[in-house]
Amino acid sequence: MASARLGADMSHVICEPEAAQVIKTYSPNLMVHPLMRQSHKIKDTFESPDTVAQTVIEMLPRLHVLVIGPGLGRDQLMQDTCAKVIMAAKDQNIPFVLDADGLYLAQTKPELVKGYRDCILTPNVVEFGRLAKAVGVEIPKEGEAGAEEVCAKLSKAYGGVMIIQKGYHDYISTGDKTMVCDLEGGKKRSGGQGDTLTGSLGTLLAYRKAYLDGIWDTEGDYDKNELLMLAAFGGSAITRECSRLAFQKQGRSLQASDLTEMVPIAFDHLIGEKDLSKL
Repeated sequence: MASARLGADMSHVICEPEAAQVIKTYSPNLMVHPLMRQSHKIKDTFESPDTVAQTVIEMLPRLHVLVIGPGLGRDQLMQDTCAKVIMAAKDQNIPFVLDADGLYLAQTKPELVKGYRDCILTPNVVEFGRLAKAVGVEIPKEGEAGAEEVCAKLSKAYGGVMIIQKGYHDYISTGDKTMVCDLEGGKKRSGGQGDTLTGSLGTLLAYRKAYLDGIWDTEGDYDKNELLMLAAFGGSAITRECSRLAFQKQGRSLQASDLTEMVPIAFDHLIGEKDLSKL
């Protein structure tokens, strides 16, 4: 929903059939595809990770970016299917964002993302620790090293993959370059707020692809790496502003879904449309 509210022309949700019925009730604007399968649902069928993944892979030419993880779970068939989709996305140079249980893939199969510079990982502090353990990066005790350095070290261990370490401040690194987003956020952290970040990143990465493909008349001359960093910082900033605005309105009753309606407002506050741009 955050992706759509930020301006994506079309948002597709690829999920398993039972979830599809519920997700479709969120908005008539979502394109819901019940293509995924859980392990216990394919008994006595001829379906496999290859056959399930193929139905998703056939959609890739229609998509600009993938967001993998929110609502995924750790069912083995679901995870194996996503691994195959990721490999196909890399072959087609499609950028993707991994969050939540999508990060479990990066943890258990680091080779899936290592060195792929069109990928963004968005771990919280616990997920960051798991990723670090998976590739042998030691997390120093508090006070022994700066968070920026540790984030950069983990990015280098994954071959320069973009990492957004979510927290009190967001640390954004490709190993050789690191930025900090320290905009004020809300005073409550509700589970699921990260979905606003991943959705926002999805739209901004789609805009990045449109820019690189020369679809729009644009000013400036940004390369793909600069645009990736700008998309990451923009997604972080918009999410933090959404959190601030939602807490301002809802107080302690804030829920993750309250951030969604703040996405266009946060965009206007921080960036704005071209004629009224804040940049």
